[in-house]
Amino acid sequence: MFRSNPLTPFIALLLLLLFSSAAPARELFLSGSKNTAMYHNAWIDFNKNGTLDIFENPAASMDDRIEDLLAQMTLDEKTVQLATLYGYGRVARDELPTDAWKSALWKDGIGNIDEHLNGLAYHPQTATEYSWPPSKHARAINQVQRFFVEDTRLGIPVDFTNEGIRGLCHKKAASFPAQIGQGSTWDPELIYEIGRITGREARALGYTNVYSPILDLARDPRWGRVVECYGEDPHHVSALGMQMVRGIQEQRVVSTGKHFAVYSVPKGGRDGNVRTDPHATPREVHEILIAPFRAAVTRAGIMGLMSSYNDYDGVPISASHYFLTELLRDTWGFQGYVVSDSWAVGGLEGRHHIADNFKEAVYLAVMAGLDVRTNFTPPEDFVIPLRELVNEGRIPASVIDDRVRHVLRVKFWLGLFDNPYVPDPDAADALISNTDSDAVSLRASRESLILLKNNGLLPIDKTKIKSVLVTGPNAKSINPIISRYGPSEIDVVTVVDGVKKLLGDSVKVTYTQGCDHYDNNWPENELYYKKPAKEQRQKIEKAVAMAKDADLIIAVVGDNENTVGEGKSRSSLDLPGNQDDLVQALYSTKKTVVVVLMNGRPMTINWIHKYIPAVIEAWFPSEYAGQAIAEAIFGDLNPGGKLPVTFPQSAGQLPYNFPYKTSSQLDQPVHWPERFTTRVNGALYPFGHGLSYTTFDYSDLKISPAAAKTDAQIKVSFTVKNTGKRAGDEVAQLYISDVTASVVTYEKRLRGFRRITLAPGAAQTLEFTLTPEDLSLFNMDMQQVVEPGLFKIFAGSSSEDIRLTGELTIKE
Repeated sequence: MFRSNPLTPFIALLLLLLFSSAAPARELFLSGSKNTAMYHNAWIDFNKNGTLDIFENPAASMDDRIEDLLAQMTLDEKTVQLATLYGYGRVARDELPTDAWKSALWKDGIGNIDEHLNGLAYHPQTATEYSWPPSKHARAINQVQRFFVEDTRLGIPVDFTNEGIRGLCHKKAASFPAQIGQGSTWDPELIYEIGRITGREARALGYTNVYSPILDLARDPRWGRVVECYGEDPHHVSALGMQMVRGIQEQRVVSTGKHFAVYSVPKGGRDGNVRTDPHATPREVHEILIAPFRAAVTRAGIMGLMSSYNDYDGVPISASHYFLTELLRDTWGFQGYVVSDSWAVGGLEGRHHIADNFKEAVYLAVMAGLDVRTNFTPPEDFVIPLRELVNEGRIPASVIDDRVRHVLRVKFWLGLFDNPYVPDPDAADALISNTDSDAVSLRASRESLILLKNNGLLPIDKTKIKSVLVTGPNAKSINPIISRYGPSEIDVVTVVDGVKKLLGDSVKVTYTQGCDHYDNNWPENELYYKKPAKEQRQKIEKAVAMAKDADLIIAVVGDNENTVGEGKSRSSLDLPGNQDDLVQALYSTKKTVVVVLMNGRPMTINWIHKYIPAVIEAWFPSEYAGQAIAEAIFGDLNPGGKLPVTFPQSAGQLPYNFPYKTSSQLDQPVHWPERFTTRVNGALYPFGHGLSYTTFDYSDLKISPAAAKTDAQIKVSFTVKNTGKRAGDEVAQLYISDVTASVVTYEKRLRGFRRITLAPGAAQTLEFTLTPEDLSLFNMDMQQVVEPGLFKIFAGSSSEDIRLTGELTIKE
């Protein structure tokens, strides 16, 4: 697939920009002049031999260019391509190249440099003058790249990597909701736009590889990284993940998906420093857990993947030849390179204890199929033992060549051997967080909001209130909105800010914190009740006193970066700390209370669900959080998001998710004459749930053909009508069920969804196509097949709110 060169138009433009007299060296770099003898009208003499080598020729095929360059490389030059140098403030001590670089390990080159000069949130040691303005950063990246092009023997450019799951991880870049919020939009076109903007900003700043999206499934809400996942269902996550990949890579930036594989289901949801012992059968792994990765590779052409920390069935993924080579490359045809999660290689020794020493860990990882090792330690820690292993004959030279081929293929795909520099640094100033990206950020926050409960209270008529109290630990907090994996130093509209701006001077808006996210009693007070500490009681009492003078109370509760995220698993899903105490105290004032959840995982808000009249789920929104939330409360916005995860009633129900095997989540049976059961049954809010300020009717389900062969494509259509009095968004959902199969299947499987906007009285007919893959299962021999038999087809507003049912018969 790479024999032709798909980059020809892209290359021509970049070469024109690079070599035009209108783009002198001083405009590309911070200072100094280029080695002009290297740069010719249509090619760059990377190896400085005065000859147009095949690898330097833009007209040659990619395969030929790779092989030509590989043949010229020494072992030292090959092995450095298999390592990451973490950027300034993490491992690199210098912002820009120095004379010392000419004797450092990377004098021979380096595979990639990660998070360099990006101004990382919560890491003050990374502060740099070169992160802003964007044009200055682009020139600084060019300055670094120039060292590798001009001052190394072969001039192999660097792949500059960065995080990007909530927008690019760079100072003042465009900000978007956490992935769990993006998943709640059920809007693939929006996710594509987020990817497009993230990739565009990356390219403008000089980054060529973005670690996004996270394709793990949030199957256990106790797990800390639920906030970073699109949801729990493989079809839903695949659909959104593929659009993120396409959006990023259409900007000629590599999308690196993570964390491959079986990463998100550690035992008990625990994700300390191991994320190990996932309790998943091989069939569940293939049908559920790795389905989004398979889609990203085989359907979206993702060019990067990150290998994960965890094991599967006793074999760590980063040492698994099956996952990294047999499945990923031989079966799926992956063409990019695999980078390790930080310390995933060292973890083979220090976490999993399958290696006696780090050198043995290097051997296991490289032989399994790992291409590039990343860690917060110098790259020589990996490269030196790797060279020893090759010289000792333990790792064949052919294996090293294969790993280097994968890295070079990515670099050629990026066009780095035709233009290694940001061609127009000044353009970056207009491309970073501009009006286009701001509009998408606001749209994403609006679409991510979910109306979990509403007894008719919402929307609030702002003309009928005179005073509002906004309280709760997230009412004014910006911590949940600024992530270590997203943009830093963004201007956040808090909920207090949003409410004040929307209501204006006609309504008095007051604020008090109410309580902290947690105190020193937490999480111990989840084991047995402890009264709030004195300081917390005083804050709650102040909120109660202020509530008595308010017509409406908006309580914004939930998580922050300390209660959910990487390494922050929980044993309870209740609101952290004394937040329930705050809400109950506010309710006792008999004033109208609306609860807004700003959280990163499903929460067992049973008391709130029973007593509070309206609940909005906001997750961790973008910088426009407060504006979107205020609009939803006061009716300027009709929430239309849907849950991408199940909300259980109790942590004791876990694991409790969708999809689930037939009968596995049935209610506890009753065997006594009197009504009696021993457990709580059912979800608090099911997968796909989300209310609206209007109503929708479903009708006219059609399945064509209603009987077909196993290789047929089936058209399913139905009509959705807005039967209410105001415009609104509905996410129509299509599910199937395999009635009888050779193996136990799932109660329902999501197989399509569409977010639509309808005016009052308007209707829209939606059409979906069921492919053989949609109807397939992994049989007893673990072969993916379509089995003849009866299928039920469901259309509805959630996985439990089914409005239409039909049947499909599949024949041999």
